[in-house]
Parts: sequence; C-alpha cells; structure tokens
Amino acid sequence: MVLTVFLTIVFCTSMALMLLSAVAFIQDNKLFSSAPKEAQDLLAQRDKELFYGARAIGWTLFIMAVLMILGVGVIAVWDGIRSGFTFMQFFARFITIFTVYKICDMALIDSFLLLKFHFFQYYYPEAEHVMEGRKYGFNIRSQLLKLLIIFPAASALAAWICTLFVN
Repeated sequence: MVLTVFLTIVFCTSMALMLLSAVAFIQDNKLFSSAPKEAQDLLAQRDKELFYGARAIGWTLFIMAVLMILGVGVIAVWDGIRSGFTFMQFFARFITIFTVYKICDMALIDSFLLLKFHFFQYYYPEAEHVMEGRKYGFNIRSQLLKLLIIFPAASALAAWICTLFVN
C-alpha cells in the first residue's frame, strides 16, 4: 500500500510537471488539447520563446514527466507480479492511482491553479475572458466520464492483463 501511495504522488506530480512545461516553457498550442474549446480558439501560437532556452527546458521537463509516468506503470505492474497480486489487488492499485490523479486534476490543477491563481491566463492573457466567472474547473462531463467510467474500465482491463502474468 505504501508503494501505491508513493506511485500515486509521483503520477500526480508528473502530470502537474507536464502542465507546467507545456504552458510555461514549450508554449505549443498542440499540447493544449484538454483546454476548453473556446479557449483553444483564442490562443495565439507562440513562435518566439519566452526566453532563450525556454523550449529546451520545457521539452526536457516534459520528457522527464513522461518517463516518470511510464516508470509508475512499470513499477506498479512489476511489483504486483513479483508480489503475486490478485485481480482485486491490481485493480485497487490502478484505480487508486487514477482516481487520486483525477481528483487532484479537478480540485487542484483546474480549480486552484487555473481559476484561482490564473496560471494559464498569465501566459495566455487572450484566454482571460473565457475563464472569467468560472467557479469550477473545465470540461466537467469529460472529467466525470474519466473518473467514473473510463478509469475504472482501464483499471479493470490492466488488472486482468497483469493477472495473466502472475505465477
């Protein structure tokens, strides 16, 4: 259980690092596919770097975050197989990681970082008026669909696949 908590923290931190690197350093609109459609339509493509080397720093952080996410998956599976996890143990590990991540995404990143502290609007002021007046995060239907249907289904599928490799 301690490993699952640690992996969950690493997963959530990695996703936040991806957001930071994409918005603050890389500034490529292709990386903002989860932003509200009305905000995406307003964003001007940034051809000039924020400062010399910003994109290199951003891509380095982004790649590190992706590698950490992959590492979470590898360690979660490897430890479960090594420990002889059952389907329910694998499922509990995966659903914990995904659920805590989605709750952090909705509560901390969307509501706190983006709406209260205007992190995204600082780098993209043209999207300020789209985000004004929102009391809660973005794409609530999509967020709840992931939280209640997609992540449990993916967790069950991953748990089933992993149990095929347990001796």
